[in-house]
Amino acid sequence: MKFNKSFCTKIFISGIGLLMLLISNITLAQDSTPASVNSPTIEVSSASDTMWLGISYNVLIFLLVCIIIAVVGRILKIYDLTLQMQSKKAMDWNKIMSFGFGLFLIVGLYGAYWEYTVQGSMILPDAASKHGVAIDEMFNATLIITTIVFVGTQIMLFGFAFIYRGSQLRKAHFLPHNNTIEKLWTIVPAIVLTILVVFGSLTWKSIMDVPVSEQKSALNVDVTAHQFAWEVRYPGKDGKLGLKNSKLYSSNNKVGVDFKDKNSYDDLTADEIVVPVDKPVRVNLIAQDVIHSFYLPWFRVQINAVPGLPTFFQFTPTITTDAMRTKTDNPNFEYKLYCNKICGGNHFNMQKVFRVVSVAEYRDWLSKQKPYLNDQLRKELKMAVQTENSANKNKLAFNKI
Repeated sequence: MKFNKSFCTKIFISGIGLLMLLISNITLAQDSTPASVNSPTIEVSSASDTMWLGISYNVLIFLLVCIIIAVVGRILKIYDLTLQMQSKKAMDWNKIMSFGFGLFLIVGLYGAYWEYTVQGSMILPDAASKHGVAIDEMFNATLIITTIVFVGTQIMLFGFAFIYRGSQLRKAHFLPHNNTIEKLWTIVPAIVLTILVVFGSLTWKSIMDVPVSEQKSALNVDVTAHQFAWEVRYPGKDGKLGLKNSKLYSSNNKVGVDFKDKNSYDDLTADEIVVPVDKPVRVNLIAQDVIHSFYLPWFRVQINAVPGLPTFFQFTPTITTDAMRTKTDNPNFEYKLYCNKICGGNHFNMQKVFRVVSVAEYRDWLSKQKPYLNDQLRKELKMAVQTENSANKNKLAFNKI
């Protein structure tokens, strides 16, 4: 294969220019500091700068290694040509390349081992929900199978290149086709993938297809997403959430509760989500503007909140916040609700505390929550308190307009 000399020169100059531009950007990034961040919960720190500096540093190191390898390759090529000009024995490139493959295999396997031990230690702890255990089992099974396949294929690939390197003493055998090998590498992966898909489908069905009887016994929590917050509503003493209507949204009625539904009168609002441990929880979701994603990584819960399309997810938390603090050895640990869709400029700030407590603690917390129907909303809806008799005291009714 012949290369155009001027074309290669242009590519080399472009690469050097790109490298210099990257170095300049890193230098400018180090010198500049953000003036302010429009976020009430995220503090400005140098952690993000350090992260990006680390990525840029690694990219530069990689480019430098590539340049060094290219230079060493050119030097060896020149040395080989010099030997040939002196009528000496030329370099055995087959041997050099085979040892290079062997070295690459060793370094690559060590890199995979490093990823599993260092990066793998940063994964989430055991799932804190019943269905999360099944998801983790599926994930671990897939990871083990793919790891075995990855290690096996890489050893065979680079090991073959090393052992059967080109030699004057060995003649290559031409093998145009082998039915046994074709059947083997077609049937075995098909069986493994079929098993994974079938078990994955059964696991998914068991998680999503919740019987109606279990849905009725679950604690209903209403969560409405909008840029950039989660609005939470709990049922009152009747245990039923009132209906919502998208046309009723206002500054005081943020989620559009319809007070023509009598179940709405005792609904409660909360600044955090608190649920009892070992009790099924049904989260009812909808979004007001764009698609958001209700994401609780510790519980292996993720489902989209879609404008105009109510969705829900039901799960059972099994580890309290206090127990997880002990388990992680972190006294400040909190479960957090995140949005897992890039929904706008302040997407990073769309989070809310999610606490799992005992049943007694939950009841005590719920008794302290404020009613959704506050004084400002009453005035907006022109509602009044009527006292008809002692039995029907403090009933709410609509004023005639």
